Amino acid sequence: MKKIHPRHTPLLQTLFMSCFMALLMSGLITAINQGVNEHYMSQWMHAYSIAWPIAFGLMFVLRPLVWRIVGLLVDVPEK
Repeated sequence: MKKIHPRHTPLLQTLFMSCFMALLMSGLITAINQGVNEHYMSQWMHAYSIAWPIAFGLMFVLRPLVWRIVGLLVDVPEK
């Protein structure tokens, strides 16, 4: 299998992180708000279909800010 070029790492990291976070958060919030019933899966997938594009966009936009904050908090040793 041919691997993807390293320059795509930030995009792929954002894609997968937003996918997993939106999936887990929408599932938990749906269960808390609606309960786990016969319509749970369809309600969860509906919530996920709304949450994932929003999570992806926000993570893509906020990533530079988050890295800046992390840079302020982490002591990087000089070489």
